[in-house]
Amino acid sequence: MGYAADHLADAGKCTHPLLEAGPVSVVRRRLRALLESRRVVRLAAWLEALGWRRVGLAVAAVVVLLLFPPAALVQHVYFDRSGLPDLGPFIRFETPMIGQVTDARGNVLIEVALEYRRRVSYDQVPKVLRDAILAAEDKNFLSHSGVDYSVLPRVAHKTAASSLGAWWKGGSGFRLLLPHGGSTLTQQLVRGYFLRDLTRRERSGALVRDGLASRLLSVPLGVSATNMLLRKLEEVRLTLWLEDEMRRRYGSQEQAKREIFARYANFVYLGNGRYGFAAASEYYFGRSLSSYTVADAGEAALLAGISKSPRDYAPRPGDPRPLRRRNQILALMARNGSIPEDVATRAQAEPIRVVARNPVKIQAPAAIGSVLDELARHGEGRFGVEDLFQGRISVRSTVDERVQTIVNEALESGLALYEKRRPRAKGQVQGSVVVLRNSDGAILAEAGGRQVYNARLTRYSDLNRATGSLRQPGSALKPVVYLAAFRMGLDLDTIVPDEPIEVPMGGNRPLKQIANYDGKYKGPMPVRQALAESRNAATVWITREIGPDQVVRTARDVGIRTPLQPDLATALGASEVRLIELADAYRVMACGLLAEPHVIERVTDASGRVLYQAAEAARDVRSTGLGSAELSLIQEGLRGVVRLPGGTAHSLDSRAFGIPVMGKTGTTSGFRDALFVGSTYGPQGITVAVRIGFDDNRKLGANETGSRTALPIFREIMLRIYKDGLVGPAPQFPREIEQGIDEYLVLQAALEAVPGDLTPADGIDN
Repeated sequence: MGYAADHLADAGKCTHPLLEAGPVSVVRRRLRALLESRRVVRLAAWLEALGWRRVGLAVAAVVVLLLFPPAALVQHVYFDRSGLPDLGPFIRFETPMIGQVTDARGNVLIEVALEYRRRVSYDQVPKVLRDAILAAEDKNFLSHSGVDYSVLPRVAHKTAASSLGAWWKGGSGFRLLLPHGGSTLTQQLVRGYFLRDLTRRERSGALVRDGLASRLLSVPLGVSATNMLLRKLEEVRLTLWLEDEMRRRYGSQEQAKREIFARYANFVYLGNGRYGFAAASEYYFGRSLSSYTVADAGEAALLAGISKSPRDYAPRPGDPRPLRRRNQILALMARNGSIPEDVATRAQAEPIRVVARNPVKIQAPAAIGSVLDELARHGEGRFGVEDLFQGRISVRSTVDERVQTIVNEALESGLALYEKRRPRAKGQVQGSVVVLRNSDGAILAEAGGRQVYNARLTRYSDLNRATGSLRQPGSALKPVVYLAAFRMGLDLDTIVPDEPIEVPMGGNRPLKQIANYDGKYKGPMPVRQALAESRNAATVWITREIGPDQVVRTARDVGIRTPLQPDLATALGASEVRLIELADAYRVMACGLLAEPHVIERVTDASGRVLYQAAEAARDVRSTGLGSAELSLIQEGLRGVVRLPGGTAHSLDSRAFGIPVMGKTGTTSGFRDALFVGSTYGPQGITVAVRIGFDDNRKLGANETGSRTALPIFREIMLRIYKDGLVGPAPQFPREIEQGIDEYLVLQAALEAVPGDLTPADGIDN
């Protein structure tokens, strides 16, 4: 039969201690039967006839095929240095940081981030925390070359146990299960920094590396396990390369390890949107890393324990998992000699204490929303909103946090007064406020709504009613009508009729008679009195005389960008505008300077280089064709709204207020919106616009006029801003403006002394 057949036959007859000793198992019986079977003997004879040389070549081919994948992978991991990532950003540590928006004085209004991170150096990580991290994650970090081979037997045992256990319980095909743990700090850093995309794709169901070795491995292991194995091997490859490169760049292994550790301490995710131990310490414990000592080993161990699984180990009072892990780490620290035994014991007995996390109240949410809008407009491909959230840029806004606080409180106070009169509206009525600096249109404060609405704090992504709501301005638009009239030759002493007037409504609809708020007509009166008393009939008559197109043109010249309807109804504020536009129009009328309202003062990059600066120079409104004489007339007319006894804002002409202002009330049809917009004089002054109303456009209620509902908010804002000296002293109006009003008041007093003559109006706003 030949040597092979004889040898196999003899083997079938031989005895062996493993086969004979003890009870004969099923496996041993089957093995003996196999060796003694005639089929085996026949196979041996066939192989001998075929030729052992050919058999050897076939076996060698099979061996090569089996060894090729691991050999290729070993070559790739330890010797292939092609396709490496750019190390520059890692050296510079270009990771997402926290973007800041500050007010005009540098106070932080908001911090935004995709990854909330505080960057710290190696030396800024306290030793007790460094020891806790190494005890929890990588005790041999300072001595290994990036991969800790001493843990491989433990990892191999866990892999075999978990994979075989899953196969035995599942009853399906074998799957390789790679356990968590065993990764060094450098490997974790490489996985999170360089291999994010590969990690995301490994469970996609398709091979992440389409090569012969990958396909061969996927046959016995499956695609998912192959991807995990390939990612792990790539992780090892980049880890070895990174440690070598860092040693070369920094001159020693010690310095390289310090740099790698610092990047890990800043990069690792620790739950609740916090990255790095500095940001996590602030979030969970309300303290900076610089405050840690050995006595804080418990908190250091808590922080160190999070990285294994933030979902499971982020500190929460009453959760046993982070407590258990903290105590394990403390025990390891004591065993390593990092802390004394008594410190570990005392810390293990302490409960978990974290700072209370209240909802973040943003002082100026509407202004922050405007900042994001302006970033999108002004970036021009150089920067944008994403750069702010990545921490690559910072924004200094024009907002003054002190003024913003006043605006917030005044708006809430004014809404509370309204709700006291209308209890059913509690919590539902809304308001908006804008404060502009006259000289350049800078937004000093902006409230797009009440601070709490529908039982939650207002966010910067919510509707900004100051810039995003188109609403009728009502009588607050009348000053534009009068300014247009001044351009056409009228002046403050021109007599206009406050008499019944009918206007066409279009189509086949009948004419509509314009009524005043008080239901009366006072007959002929000077323009200044018609403006001060907000007489509808006189305003419509003026508009008809000069033409609605002149009103639309003038509105555009003073900064109103929303298209207005060129009809008589626009004279009474029927066309919708934004509050910010209305505020800007009054600002222009107060100082004669054109400037785009803006909330960004400048944008800087991480190095402090200025990327954008708001324009400083404003344009003279006379460039639009408006003359100085017309501006003086509208300023005197709006000052008369306050100073004349019949003026709708005459309540501001008191010693208790004492600030010289000009302005105009506004109440829309059916009492749906109440407004007041007013300014102090000239480039050194400010403009404040207030609007109150419901989002669903329901009525505020009878007699809820601009003078009753919105003006008190304006009054409080102006009083507090000037009382606190936040924008300098209140500018005085020119002597000729005040003198013109004085002379008119003297004339009116003289006329009142004559029985039967016309008396000033009652001053009821519409």
